[in-house]
Amino acid sequence: MMKKVWKIAALMLSLVLILGCFAACGEKTPTNGEEGTTAGEVGTTVAAQSARLADGVLTVGTNAAFPPFEYLGDDGEPDGFDIALIEAIGEKLGVTVEVMDMEFDSLCTSVGNRIDVAIAGMTVDPEREQTVTFSDNYYKAIQNVLVAADNTEITDMASLEGKAIGVQQGTTGDMIATDEIPNAEVKRYNTFALAVEDLKNGNLDAVIIDQNPAEVFAAENEGVLTLLGAENFGFADEYYAIACPKDDSALVASVNAALAELQADGTFDQLVAEYIEK
Repeated sequence: MMKKVWKIAALMLSLVLILGCFAACGEKTPTNGEEGTTAGEVGTTVAAQSARLADGVLTVGTNAAFPPFEYLGDDGEPDGFDIALIEAIGEKLGVTVEVMDMEFDSLCTSVGNRIDVAIAGMTVDPEREQTVTFSDNYYKAIQNVLVAADNTEITDMASLEGKAIGVQQGTTGDMIATDEIPNAEVKRYNTFALAVEDLKNGNLDAVIIDQNPAEVFAAENEGVLTLLGAENFGFADEYYAIACPKDDSALVASVNAALAELQADGTFDQLVAEYIEK
């Protein structure tokens, strides 16, 4: 009788140990250093942790004078590739996107204060990275030069020396004209549209501007303005990204995760076709 009792007790102990092992093996093990978060859950988990998304709103700054990336639509509201892209990102994150039209030069200093992020055909560069953290790149761009259609003097970088050059304040074109062209008379404007108008009125010799908006302005002013080849000026490729607060790595990760999904599911290419390639 005693032997039978001991056999039953031993069997029950073995069963308890086996069940305990199964329970332990079934628990999720954090893999990215954050408690309760596993690989494959980063996008949704990080989005929920960003305080700036807690109210369900992503406040976005732009400068709606940079077609086809941002411009004012027929309803007077910001539209364009960047606006459609950030709205698609907001949809992926489950938040409402509110867009504020601002001066370009004030965007970086406003990120994390007046606005959550900025998207405005903004080139990643070390100076801006002192103020903001950029998302992953989403578009490759290059600078170009607009001149009057009858201008035969300006052909390359050397021929810009000493010329009156229009730029949008705070842009890559502003940096190039200021730092790389000797004796240039740099005239800064709040928008490229104002610079282009001064070029048309004969008050400027050239405007340094990104390739895509340059193509738009040249097409709108056929026979009046000419777009010169970027290869003649030695301009380097540059990359657009979304400016995010330096102190919010969770928001940066959320934006990157949403951007990656849009590129993977074909939405990004659809927006390129709709706003840029058309």
